[in-house]
Amino acid sequence: MDFDDTPEEAAYRARVRATLEERDADLLHVRPGQSADARRYEAELRATERVLAEAGLVGVTWPREYGGQGGTLVQQAIVAQELARARVPTLVNHIGIGMCGPTVIAHGSDDQRQRYLARLLRADDVWCQLFSEPASGSDLAALRTSAVRDGEDWVVNGQKVWTTLAHVADYGILLTRTDPERPKHAGLTMFVVDMHAPGVTVRPLRQMSGDAGFNEVFFDDVRIPDGERLGEPGEGWRVALTTLMNERVAIGGAGSDIGQSAEALAAHARDRLPALGAEQQVLARQAVGRALVASLATRYTGYRRFTTLSQGGVPGPEASAGKLGGTAAARLVADAGVRLLGDEAVLGATADGDETWQRAQAYVPGVAIAGGTDQVLRNILGERVLGLPPEPRTDKAAPFSSSGARR
Repeated sequence: MDFDDTPEEAAYRARVRATLEERDADLLHVRPGQSADARRYEAELRATERVLAEAGLVGVTWPREYGGQGGTLVQQAIVAQELARARVPTLVNHIGIGMCGPTVIAHGSDDQRQRYLARLLRADDVWCQLFSEPASGSDLAALRTSAVRDGEDWVVNGQKVWTTLAHVADYGILLTRTDPERPKHAGLTMFVVDMHAPGVTVRPLRQMSGDAGFNEVFFDDVRIPDGERLGEPGEGWRVALTTLMNERVAIGGAGSDIGQSAEALAAHARDRLPALGAEQQVLARQAVGRALVASLATRYTGYRRFTTLSQGGVPGPEASAGKLGGTAAARLVADAGVRLLGDEAVLGATADGDETWQRAQAYVPGVAIAGGTDQVLRNILGERVLGLPPEPRTDKAAPFSSSGARR
């Protein structure tokens, strides 16, 4: 493992840092708590992404012909690290950039790439990923949302759930079942869907953190032109694997923390520890130590993956390990941050109105579900790293309509 940038990477990092310093006045920066005006905050996030796109810091790994920089995953990680260092919030269109856009690039038509990709990079359009359903979360291929061909259109009916950003999204990539008589992995088709189309209903799901970033989405006779299909009918699973592969890379990357960072916790500890009683200090120091060790271990394990990439290698299941370890570390960091608040931990915010750590603690449990549950990730690592036998499956070859998965 190499902890240092190569000369080329160091030069690239210096250029990124200089660009962020030059554009600092035009960028939104992380602020504690929740914005009082969600719509204004969304507009500010979109404006920040436009500035970063114009500076060449969005879509780093995308091909140049589609508006990207043709860069490497290591360069993308450097940009993520420098954005975190500059306290720039997560890009509002991170799902579009990391998952939807690469899927359109790989499987979309020339017309779709022309119409969608440039606007996506600039956050003129925000995208979401419509995969999970109430009865098919971890078993994605058991989904029931149907798309039936009607002339030049497809008519979609069904429901999706846990859809991040659906409440602000303009477009989404939608996985549907188009042939229930084929095995469940073979009867799927992917589409681009206009989230403002008639028949699309989005209902935000309020989380215990107070946020409503997840949503449930209903499709009632929604008509999607055949020209918005991604890939051939019945090839939706192959298309979805492209999305899922990019999702694992986006979530499990090195250099980024899920939730609050180890550095933020250390600064918080320096501020709060002196105000705690002797017994509280002992417990808080132990919690902070455990959290920092877990956070740094996750980060350094991630560096192994990027060392492999920088040497031209192909990573294995490290992204799954990164996401699993990152979730566990985030939980420890948030819990330690709340413990440092002492008696104020029982309140929704500190005396000065800062609710950063309470909100972080309430947010993290959802991360253990998003992007692959902890249990699914452990199965992946058990099979691909430890060589354990997979769980028995009896429904992979049977027609979906007779598999018992369909109501």
